Amino acid sequence: MFTVHRKEITWGGRKLVMETGKVARQADAAVMVTYGDTMVLCTAVAQKTPKVGIDFFPLTVNYQEKTFAAGKIPGGFFKREGRPSEKETLTSRLIDRPIRPLFAKGFQNETQIICTVLSHDLENDPDVVSLVGTSAALTLSGIPFLGPIGGARVGYVDNQFVLNPTPEQLENSQLDMIVAGTNDAVLMVESEAGQLSEETMLGAVMFAHREFQPVIQAIVELAQECAKEPWDVPKPPAEKEALRARLKTAAEDNLREAYRETVKQARVEKVSAAKAAAIEALELTEEEAKLIGGLLKDLEKKIVRGNILETGLRIDGRDTKTVRPIVAEVGILPRAHGSALFTRGETQALAVATLGTGQDEQIIDALEGEYRENFMLHYNFPPYSVGEASFLRSPGRREIGHGKLAWRAIHAVMPTKEAFPYTIRVVSEITESNGSSSMATVCGTSLAMMDAGVPIERPVAGIAMGLIKEDSGYAVLSDILGDEDHLGDMDFKVAGTSTGVTSLQMDIKITGITEEIMKTALAQARDGRIHILGEMARAIDSARDDVSSNAPRITTISIPKDKIREVIGTGGKVIREICEVTGAKIDIDDDGTIKVAAVDSDAGQAAIDWIRNIVAEPEVGVIYTGKVVKVVDFGAFINFLGARDGLCHISELAQERVGKVTDVVNEGDTVKVKVLGIDDRGKVKLSLKAVNQETGEEIVKEAATAE
Repeated sequence: MFTVHRKEITWGGRKLVMETGKVARQADAAVMVTYGDTMVLCTAVAQKTPKVGIDFFPLTVNYQEKTFAAGKIPGGFFKREGRPSEKETLTSRLIDRPIRPLFAKGFQNETQIICTVLSHDLENDPDVVSLVGTSAALTLSGIPFLGPIGGARVGYVDNQFVLNPTPEQLENSQLDMIVAGTNDAVLMVESEAGQLSEETMLGAVMFAHREFQPVIQAIVELAQECAKEPWDVPKPPAEKEALRARLKTAAEDNLREAYRETVKQARVEKVSAAKAAAIEALELTEEEAKLIGGLLKDLEKKIVRGNILETGLRIDGRDTKTVRPIVAEVGILPRAHGSALFTRGETQALAVATLGTGQDEQIIDALEGEYRENFMLHYNFPPYSVGEASFLRSPGRREIGHGKLAWRAIHAVMPTKEAFPYTIRVVSEITESNGSSSMATVCGTSLAMMDAGVPIERPVAGIAMGLIKEDSGYAVLSDILGDEDHLGDMDFKVAGTSTGVTSLQMDIKITGITEEIMKTALAQARDGRIHILGEMARAIDSARDDVSSNAPRITTISIPKDKIREVIGTGGKVIREICEVTGAKIDIDDDGTIKVAAVDSDAGQAAIDWIRNIVAEPEVGVIYTGKVVKVVDFGAFINFLGARDGLCHISELAQERVGKVTDVVNEGDTVKVKVLGIDDRGKVKLSLKAVNQETGEEIVKEAATAE
């Protein structure tokens, strides 16, 4: 019934298996990829007819994790998978980025890739497995894909590169990098690094490129056995080339003049006017109107790219290495815990840092298990930042991806929870955008956290690099503009400190770039990063000595483990009372570590004193403040040290003989008592009389809450 084709190799010390012909046979291609005990089903389907009237390739990639893959049932009220998690969104982008530039030019059929995680061994991450499976499925499908590609994860442990490291190895790694590419070039890099040198980062990229070549070869061999016949790519209609020539005559001069304008908004208006004038002059037919958008984009691309390669000057008049003017400001929001406004040319990020407690940590329910995150970075891109008016939507793939990129860049310099026991949330509002708002977010986040008193190891800055490549000639551009991003061949983002790289992200829009170009881009990016760090230092160059007066003060104390139950109380009664009365927030760890947070220092100290009283052991001969909780014929029970009760016998209430206990004390009275003794069963004997003898104070005090 099944005609199964299978390819198996040993890769990174584990078995990689690609199998097709048994599952999802109605897809254009479906490949089941197994690595260790992680299994992912990757399918590729394209519509048989092109989508007309568009000037982009309609590709959708969906990576989805099924909780049964790890033997789990979804949490929450609805016991089924819901909207994509952050991991699913980021992995979908990770797969999309290297495959998108490899579809044949002119292919505009709706195409969908779905990668479904069916089994997860908690050792081999499904993201690289999905990338390999997608490449295999596209290569087998007959869809015009100029692959295959390979992909690999790289770690850096003990100064050695590690292929596809396990989670345990990653814990000790200074690098977590994913690289994808063809057999002769790199297409995509995504990474987080521990302030590594540019040489080490480049070495990691080239190591990955070498190590995934056997995967590419295995896909080629599988395709030789069972690939479908390649689809025909429709040739451009004859009228398209004729229209291209007419458009060149009608629009080129005006577009060249428009692109001499160095101010973005003025340039946008002039470019729009030039396009509108050309379209009006050409008197387009219905068919030509469908083609004009793509042809105008091609003409713009030719003008901008040609000018840079011929003159070395860019749209805004800069040379290839100059960074736009920078203004960095901190402390601009009086009630925020930390804030910064970072402006670079026409790109601007308002970054705001907020400090919270352990109760504010984000709980993440992942296939690998539930964990808590105490550093969050959220990126927002409102339409006004580019002068547009449009519907405000929830963060999409782009916003989530840019936020995670900035998070990776900063994460390497964050203090440990032990050194700085706060939950940290940074929000980056992009208030202006003309190129690399994600790198402006990195700079703004670094400034805002230093303003908030977060003791980051070093300031972090980021810069976006671009590439214009024609035949053997190329130009690497520092601090690219939005138009240079759209019309260029590379988006190469590097973030780091003065000592090394913390994050590198690269996307290539052509079939790949060489090691030489990457080396040039990294060196140029380092020069730009150092310049940006110098400009940032004018505002603030290290973390403030203390957190903002508006932020909670967290004090950490430690108690014996066997006292945790007493601090929490039955059903949480005691800890709730402490929080309600003092206004402090309290986190208790299983090892007895307690973090007390309060904006008001007096409130925090009151909570700490209360807890210390609860866990303190009474000492014979010491005087304590207590509260009368029960009166009986033979004496009074008095609560002291928070949760400790003792008996003051009627004979110990006063110097003189006492007829009735209530003649001296009543329930609710606050009194000073001295510990006379503690018996073998832990029962405490108290005395008011001894306090009076020692201090001469009145016995009964004003009724109040026990300390």
